[in-house]
Amino acid sequence: MVRLNAYRILQERGFTYQTTDEEALNSLFEQEQVTGYIGFDATADSLHVGHLLPLMALSWMDRTGHRPIALVGGGTSMVGDPSGRIEARKLMTEETVAKNIEGIKPQASRFLDLQAGRAMLIDNSEWLLTLNYVPFLRDIGKHFSVNRMLTAECYKSRLEEGLSFLEFNYMVMQAYDFLKLYETRGNKLQLGGQDQWGNIVAGVELIRRVHGGASFGLTMPLLIDPRTGDKFGKTNAGAVWLSKEKTPVYDFYQFWRNVDDQETARLLALFTYLPMDECRQLATLPGNLVNRAKEILAYEVTAICHGHEAASDAFLASTRTFGAADPQLKVQTSSRISELTVDRVEANLPTVSFPKSELEKTDLAQLFVLAGLASSKGEARRLIRQGGAYLNDCPVPPSEETGLLAGAAWLDEGQATLRAGKKRYKIVKVSL
Repeated sequence: MVRLNAYRILQERGFTYQTTDEEALNSLFEQEQVTGYIGFDATADSLHVGHLLPLMALSWMDRTGHRPIALVGGGTSMVGDPSGRIEARKLMTEETVAKNIEGIKPQASRFLDLQAGRAMLIDNSEWLLTLNYVPFLRDIGKHFSVNRMLTAECYKSRLEEGLSFLEFNYMVMQAYDFLKLYETRGNKLQLGGQDQWGNIVAGVELIRRVHGGASFGLTMPLLIDPRTGDKFGKTNAGAVWLSKEKTPVYDFYQFWRNVDDQETARLLALFTYLPMDECRQLATLPGNLVNRAKEILAYEVTAICHGHEAASDAFLASTRTFGAADPQLKVQTSSRISELTVDRVEANLPTVSFPKSELEKTDLAQLFVLAGLASSKGEARRLIRQGGAYLNDCPVPPSEETGLLAGAAWLDEGQATLRAGKKRYKIVKVSL
């Protein structure tokens, strides 16, 4: 397999927020196969959308020929990460943590090829739960300054509310994870969210103090929903989970389909494998066609997390309910959503059929009534005058509302797509 510079790819796609030494890290990726890891604490029996950014980062390392490690926190989950928390996490039993890890493993395997011999999934309970306390304090604890630890954001934000000694140990444990992976797997890179910067730097410094070796840290940006100010992946109903039992596939698809228009370009780059040129092009689609870009985003993320068949079912179910953003499928894409042809999409849209002879005697306003998109001709005319009526994705000019359809090209083509507003579609079939 040809090895590529994963750092440059992550940088271009928007994954990088802060690095301990950008120039040296870039050179490392140019010169050798890099082993890098991200930790996932087993706080639930499923990962959620907030974990997708680190999973995709590991996936890009895997796809470019490097060695990613997904480190599940069988040990650190027994303590709880204080980062981004206003109160301590509820302590879990070993049995609960083990059950949660079993739920997480198959989800992580969707992003990493664990059979190819490069990517790994490792549980840090392997070394953390067998530690002897006093030797650990003497050998590892001596390298940490309490004064410096207290300057870390994850601790500073908790001091007023109260920080337990148990949580205070979390940074040391995470740094020790980095050290162990450096010693046993040749791991030189830790990645994490921007709120993990203090913990990651602590690991880099521990490796330097113990072995005099060079290692690196890279943090990724915290994603915020611009409409709510909440962390991306949070909704009124709570987190959006990768487990279809917790978040049904259709709801998962709809979450991505309904993201803010202005975030489409960024999310396509972060959460799909589509080429960057295509991501940029999709994000600049004019008018209503930006919704086609969001359909592609939703389809791609759903396919990554749940498979293409499930993504296809969710897409087609959405078109049945709300109509397709681009009924004629004019937008070109390398996404497998393009395999869902116009026929398949239209087969899932409501359809009405009328004899050609009848349609030739009908005007456009009456056609919207016949199609069930307006309750009366007066309502249809108001819809047209307000710019909410579309024929084959083109607005119906008010001047044509009373013109008879005789001679319209689409009558000979056999069908047309009507739309009322943003989401109500009908396919009009022409019969002889």
